[in-house]
Amino acid sequence: MRPIGASSAGNRIPHGRGSSFLINALLLALAVLFFALAHPNPLFLRGLPFIAYFAFIPLFLLVRRASFGSLFLWGGFYGLFSYSLFGFWLASFHPLALYFLAGLYFFVFLAVFPLLKLADVLFPKYGYVVQWLLWLGFEYLKTLGFSGYSYGIIGYSQWSYPVIIRIAAIFGVWGVSALVVFPSAWVAGALKDRCGGPLRTWLDGVRPFTRAHALSLGLWVLAFLATIGYGLLSPQSYKTNRSLTVALIQPNSDPWVGGMNTYRGNFTTLTRLSDEALARHPEVDLIVWPETAFIPRIDWHYRYREDPDAFELVSDLLTWINRSPVPVLTGNDDAEMGVDEEGSPDRVDYNAALLFDPGKNVIPPKPDRYRKMHLVPFTEYFPFRDQAPVIYNLLLENDTHFWAQGDKPVVFSCKGLSFSTPICFEDTFGYLSRRFVNQGARAIVNLSNDAWSRSLTCQYQHLSMSVFRAVENRVPLARSTASGQTAIVDPYGRIVAMAAPFTETALVGRIPVIETARRTPYRAWGDLWGVLFAASGSLALGVGLLTKLKNMYDN
Repeated sequence: MRPIGASSAGNRIPHGRGSSFLINALLLALAVLFFALAHPNPLFLRGLPFIAYFAFIPLFLLVRRASFGSLFLWGGFYGLFSYSLFGFWLASFHPLALYFLAGLYFFVFLAVFPLLKLADVLFPKYGYVVQWLLWLGFEYLKTLGFSGYSYGIIGYSQWSYPVIIRIAAIFGVWGVSALVVFPSAWVAGALKDRCGGPLRTWLDGVRPFTRAHALSLGLWVLAFLATIGYGLLSPQSYKTNRSLTVALIQPNSDPWVGGMNTYRGNFTTLTRLSDEALARHPEVDLIVWPETAFIPRIDWHYRYREDPDAFELVSDLLTWINRSPVPVLTGNDDAEMGVDEEGSPDRVDYNAALLFDPGKNVIPPKPDRYRKMHLVPFTEYFPFRDQAPVIYNLLLENDTHFWAQGDKPVVFSCKGLSFSTPICFEDTFGYLSRRFVNQGARAIVNLSNDAWSRSLTCQYQHLSMSVFRAVENRVPLARSTASGQTAIVDPYGRIVAMAAPFTETALVGRIPVIETARRTPYRAWGDLWGVLFAASGSLALGVGLLTKLKNMYDN
């Protein structure tokens, strides 16, 4: 009786320990590199989407080759290196952000790699299918909970191919990932026992696998062709003759520089760009400023007036808005009086979007407001103060500003357009935009500030996820950002306009007023396919393990 994880003599690959380590290290390096290159990166700002279709071949081969004893470390190093290379720009966000991310995925992949190995061992013939399911399930599960993180999902690498990503209206990004990951799993399945020997022998070994598994490859080809067909046929003209003209202001401000002089300078830039846009385009219906575009807190300083300079600047803003011929939407650090843990009065801060309608809710300020519901873990909130006081205090010592969470999916209205405003990285989570649209939003207006990263890679990675929210819900999307990527996306994933990054500019474009949005399958099901992939992979692994243990017991 052979223990779980042992290889048959026919599957053993002859090589010495030194050469084995070097080959494994090469596979690790290729897996890390392919993962980073598939997504937007410093060398290719839009990424290399075609690489995604074979990006995981070296990863699956590494899982096959490495022993269980060493696999934990190979997995840990893959998580550490891949997310460090992919998300290098996080080092600019917070002194601890990149360390937390790299450390988190080091430990995550300590578990992921052994599970992939177990699938390979328990299912000698169809292990590649179970590995495919497990990987898709992992991508879904990693977006959940406190540390949920959508960056790095391989389906997002296809963002610049609208004809492919349109199936997200049915399956969400999980369907695109399924299409992308399968070729890697299939090819690695064909190659896993043929890593040595002359080329002719190697090819002779691959051919039987190809013949035995032609059906699964054929099904993938049919799925790919169906995806292309759906992508070509699905776009339709909007059932509306109305549109709203928006001016998306990109001030190119530096979030790392503070002080009242800086805030007044930013205000001057915002109003100048807005006035210029209105002068050039008198048809503008709405002005949109990005996340936390205006500092200080508008409502708080108007109400309490504890800082004369802040109150003066807020007054100047409100006077300008009240004279504006059109409504103004801005990001702001909203605040209200609450209580601290000891029950004493204390200010509670929210990252918010405020909509002002001149002559109606400006002076005194009573704007319609949305408060960010999905905060950035560690850097915007940390709910484990009592359970992990060391980490909590470390975050405070490194100048972390904690926010309170909003709890309402607000839908704004402006001249017949109903829209919602995910803030910052909220548009990287499909569930949130789906919730907005199901509440009545017929457009998504994202307010972001990625200027802190000083990285085009960061900004393009964010954009690559944002376009999926338009496709999933079949509604237009507009992005107003501090430095990029300010853009307008149609309901079919096409970027119809985009401002040059790291410039002071205003992007003026039209958003169709859609009164009744098509109820896409994604709107009805949400992330059901992500759940199904995770459940199917787990179930297959469980059944395989129980079967193996039963056979061992019977023998």
